[in-house]
Amino acid sequence: MAIRNIVKDGDDILLKTCRPVTVFDAKLAQLLEDMAETMHEADGVGLAGPQVGIRRRVVTIDIGEGVMELVNPEFLEQSGKQECVEGCLSFPGEYGITTRPKHVKVRAQDRHGNTFEFEADDFLANVCCHEFDHLDGIVFKTRAVRMLSPEELENLK
Repeated sequence: MAIRNIVKDGDDILLKTCRPVTVFDAKLAQLLEDMAETMHEADGVGLAGPQVGIRRRVVTIDIGEGVMELVNPEFLEQSGKQECVEGCLSFPGEYGITTRPKHVKVRAQDRHGNTFEFEADDFLANVCCHEFDHLDGIVFKTRAVRMLSPEELENLK
């Protein structure tokens, strides 16, 4: 495994739509392992392909329950609303308030191409929305109702 460079604000790849994964091989497995290691090293809870310079529909998520690898993820259902404070590894030190679905149902593939589904609520639903947006060239700042100042962020802790 290897730590990859995280793409930062200003790189156009963050604003481009990703292509689906069609080849499920050792190269994909290595990418997913690298992404998980990079996410953990950066103290993140999610990382999408474009954030490591790869325009493919791949995401890793770990909210403390183990790494989820999602290839070609898509929403089947979204419901409810929740207000979230979000940050992003590609926008260090910036945080905003977004409104996201409170519940989602997702279909994705694993590293071998097997399709699976799961449902997520609350924080995991928020992370899925945030990371899947990256796959469509959407960054959290465009979804933010408002950005938070450092002082506001400190008051939330």
